[in-house]
Amino acid sequence: MTRVAIVGCGAIGSLFAAHLAHSGECEVWAYDVNRTHVDAINANGLRVTGVGDVLGRPRATTDPGELPACDFAIVATKAMHTEGAIAATAHAFADAAVCTVQNGVGNEEVIAPHVPRVIRGTTFPAGKIVEPGVVQQDTGGDTTIGPFEPRPASMDEVRALAGLLDRSGMATKALDDARGAQWRKVIFNAATNPLGALTGLTHGQACDVPPLRELMRSLVAEGRAVCEAQGIVLDADPDALIDHAREVAYLHKASMLQDVEAGRRTEVDWLNGGIVRFGREHGVPTPGHEAIAALIHGLEHARLRAREEAVA
Repeated sequence: MTRVAIVGCGAIGSLFAAHLAHSGECEVWAYDVNRTHVDAINANGLRVTGVGDVLGRPRATTDPGELPACDFAIVATKAMHTEGAIAATAHAFADAAVCTVQNGVGNEEVIAPHVPRVIRGTTFPAGKIVEPGVVQQDTGGDTTIGPFEPRPASMDEVRALAGLLDRSGMATKALDDARGAQWRKVIFNAATNPLGALTGLTHGQACDVPPLRELMRSLVAEGRAVCEAQGIVLDADPDALIDHAREVAYLHKASMLQDVEAGRRTEVDWLNGGIVRFGREHGVPTPGHEAIAALIHGLEHARLRAREEAVA
C-alpha cells in the first residue's frame, strides 16, 4: 500500500491527513510538534467539521525518527518552519516525491536540497484547528500540483498523488506547469491577508471598505507584473477571486490575522516579501508590497514588545 506522510498538521495539513486516512487507499502518517494535537489524533482520530464531515485515523507522531520510508510526503507547515521540518524528516523521503501545499513562494527551493524529487503544490481550502484532533474547514476549493522544475517529480508520480487526493475528497488537478495556480494564490493572499491582519477585518469586511478594495487591486497589479516578467501565465484572475471569496467566505479570518491574534510570526516574507524578492530579481518595482511587508513587520515587533513588557 502507498505510504504518505503529512509534515505539519496545522489546519491545512490536518485536512489532507484526515481525508487521505479516511479514504483507506493509503497508509497515512502525520508528523507535528504539537503533542496535544498528536495525542488527540492517536486517541480519537482526526475529525474535519464545517464544510466537510470526515473522520480519519492517521498514525501521528511528534518524533520524526518514527516516520518510516514513504512514497509521498505533503509538507504543510508554516513557511518559516519549512527548513527545520524537512531536515528532521528527510530520512523518510530518501526515495519519495515531496509535495508542498504551503502558502507563498520559496518553499520548494528550501525542500529541494533534502529530497530527490519535489512537487509544486497550491491548495485553496482553508480552516482552523478548533480543539486538539478537530479542524473546522471554512472554505472549499481545488488543489493543483505539478513538477518543481529544478528537481521535478515525474508526471506519473504527480498524477498518482493527485489521484489519491482527489478520490479522498480533496479535489486535486495534476498539471505539467503548476506555476500559474501557485502565483494566483500568492497574489490573492498577498493582496488580502495582510490587510486583514492590519485591520482585524474578515475577508468580506475588508472588501467592503472602498480604499482597502482599491489597495487590493493595486497589489494584484504589482503581482501580475512580476508574473509577466517570469513568463508565468496565471490560470485565473486573482482580482476576480477576491470578489468570489467575498461571496463564499465573507466572515473568514485570513491565516495572517489568525497568526497576529495568536501572537505568532506571520508568513509575510513568503507572500508580500516573496513578490518583492522575485520582483527585484526581474527588475519589476513592487512598492506596495514593500510597504505592506514593512507594516506587518512593525505589527509583529509591536506585539513582541507588548508580550515582553507583560512578562517583565
